[in-house]
Amino acid sequence: MGRDLVDAFPQARQVYDLADAILGFSLSSLCFEGPKEELDDTVNTQPAIFVTSLAVLRVLEAGGHWSGPAMAAGHSLGELTALVAAGAMDFADGLRLVRERGRLMKLAGELSPGGMAAVLKMEDAEVERACRQASDQTGKPVQIANYNSPGQVVISGDREAMGQAIELLRQWGGRRIIPLAVSIAAHSPLMATVVQQYRAAVDGTPLRLPKVPVVGNISAHPLLSVDEIRDELAGQLTWPVRWTASIQWMIEQGATRFVEVGPKDVLSKLVERIAPSVTAISIANCVSLEALSL
Repeated sequence: MGRDLVDAFPQARQVYDLADAILGFSLSSLCFEGPKEELDDTVNTQPAIFVTSLAVLRVLEAGGHWSGPAMAAGHSLGELTALVAAGAMDFADGLRLVRERGRLMKLAGELSPGGMAAVLKMEDAEVERACRQASDQTGKPVQIANYNSPGQVVISGDREAMGQAIELLRQWGGRRIIPLAVSIAAHSPLMATVVQQYRAAVDGTPLRLPKVPVVGNISAHPLLSVDEIRDELAGQLTWPVRWTASIQWMIEQGATRFVEVGPKDVLSKLVERIAPSVTAISIANCVSLEALSL
């Protein structure tokens, strides 16, 4: 993750070096060399993705490939990356907050174990109804965590309630329901055990108004004040990510080209499904950066 960029661009190396100094351990070595099991621990995964995404962004800026975004959005953790990209948060403060977010979400998973599953090729309303019925029947929470694109959502919650929701969806014709290899129930009520602690960390993080609109996951509209940003970041742990609506709002404002920065191309593919008429590209490494230059 990020190794080829560091080898080729001093701007990327500076981002990783700064991250290592802030965190007090070699996150860069973990990104470049693993071990995978340690990198896959959410307390490490979240800062690794955050740092890699911003390393890509700094390389883009330094290379004169663009003058910066006209607006920004990020999916779940990526919302913090978007806030840094938009100038609402400094890198160092954002990284400390991301590390604490990962720590607390891991703790929530230990205190209130749960799971997540992707549901494909079903209507949102059907999935919402299955979650409501499963919650009523079991007395335990399950809900849509991510509205990723039309026909693709992720459900999250208590494992018993999730099992009941999945059974209902299969009875209603669901054929592509894929349990995810995670031990936490992100964007569900099971994260409530750590929201107060995370809110304290958010409140202690210096923030300012972004230079360009940042579209929030909860509202799918721009965050218009520092207080709104704080409420969004804290509330995001238990509320769904409305990615489809966020992209649709950006398109309504005139966005025609989306550039994803980070280690993979998940979001650009989602954008293509949401709106096939727009351009969506992913910049993750030197190969994709060279393609952008052509």
